[in-house]
Amino acid sequence: MNIPSMSRQQRGTLAAAGLGFVMVLLDVSVVNVALEALRTGFHTDVAGLQWVINAYTLIFAALLLTAGALGDRFGAKRIFAAGFTIFTLASLACGLAPTLGILILSRIVQGLGAALLVPSSLAMLQQAFPEPEKRSRAVGWWGAAGGVALAAGPVLGGLLVTHIGWRSIFLINLPIGLLGLFLTLRYASASTRQAGRSLDMPGQISAVIALASLTAALTEASRLGWAHPLVCAGLLIAALSTIGFLWLESRSPAPMLPLSLFRNPTFSVASIAGVIVNFAYYGLVFVFSLFFQSVQHLSPQQTGLAFLPMTAILMVMNIFAGRLITRTGPRFLLVTGLGLAAFGYLLLLPISADSSYWMLAIPMLVAGSGIALTVPTMINATLSSVHLSRAGIAAGVLNSARQIGGMLGVAVFGFLVRDAAPELFMHGMHVSIAVAVVLLVVGIILSFFGIRKPESPILDKCRKNSVSPVPSEV
Repeated sequence: MNIPSMSRQQRGTLAAAGLGFVMVLLDVSVVNVALEALRTGFHTDVAGLQWVINAYTLIFAALLLTAGALGDRFGAKRIFAAGFTIFTLASLACGLAPTLGILILSRIVQGLGAALLVPSSLAMLQQAFPEPEKRSRAVGWWGAAGGVALAAGPVLGGLLVTHIGWRSIFLINLPIGLLGLFLTLRYASASTRQAGRSLDMPGQISAVIALASLTAALTEASRLGWAHPLVCAGLLIAALSTIGFLWLESRSPAPMLPLSLFRNPTFSVASIAGVIVNFAYYGLVFVFSLFFQSVQHLSPQQTGLAFLPMTAILMVMNIFAGRLITRTGPRFLLVTGLGLAAFGYLLLLPISADSSYWMLAIPMLVAGSGIALTVPTMINATLSSVHLSRAGIAAGVLNSARQIGGMLGVAVFGFLVRDAAPELFMHGMHVSIAVAVVLLVVGIILSFFGIRKPESPILDKCRKNSVSPVPSEV
């Protein structure tokens, strides 16, 4: 991270912000390769495994917007340090968890820490690098650190689970967290506080209730069935809470989610595309993790390596997309990326329980390339559709939408592959792939007709400097 003409304080702040992002994304990707170990260790079913994944994502998604407001109100450095502390302690609790329930509860606390870390890390970089050119390069390094974590997560997790055990994938966060906290306290400057910044607690509470009840209903449906009273009650609560959330946001003087943003078709379509892309990607990563370990009986280490083509291509294509969008525009690139992803997943439909890995590798590369093209493109499209003063909240809404999409993908596809018998599992896997393809095609149609030519000064500036305004790995 030795950027020319960067001060020691700037380097330390960048290192702290990068380590925070690394921790967050490691725990997005690393847990999937430990699914079989967790299933065996806790004698749980697919629903239990879904909760291990989604407990983290649920709180991360629900609190992301409010966490940004907390950083504005109390100072980014203070909130970032709190996020590091909470995440590190929660990781210790995960690594020592004696029961599945305690592990899930600890993952919820990890999600809180992650929500505090991500927006505050960017706010610290904005303060530490007042010059636009240096800030763009610093954010690029921040995003690159996250990209490495996302790609290396499955491989690192596989090695740790195979040679040390599943608890090590959480305990590895301890040295990262302690180092990051030290760098934050040592180098990050005290942030400006906006004491009057509203937190919109009614909206936040209704959003958490809506997401939690929906996730619970979708997850427990695989265990209890759709007709079970608890599942029906969860769906009803989710519907009522969503209606209440929209009512509150439409009347709040300072809403956490300004509904007026959705009047712009480009913003709306980019947000829907974010849900679809993460629904398909993270939902199928969950399915293929079970396929590799439960059906093909690969070790965690082999499973991590099996994902490497799809995750490694994300880094390469992210860089390519960030440069290409300034030449082609977001609509063409978003349609192309979604089309590649749909085609890659479509090629996976004929696979069987005994298919060779090489039958999967090329389709996974194609699908991963498509996903990598869409993410920076939808971020650029989102920022181009709003005024400069609303860029932060717009990016936050998109990132929340993407996290919600990933959470729902794991819940829905987990239901479809809930049967452990190979024949039933493969049927559910094929249905999951087909659903992902159909949704991606819907995304193509919406993008073609809904994405408009960008007019924002944010994107104009990015065109001039040939950079992507926001890293794509969040």
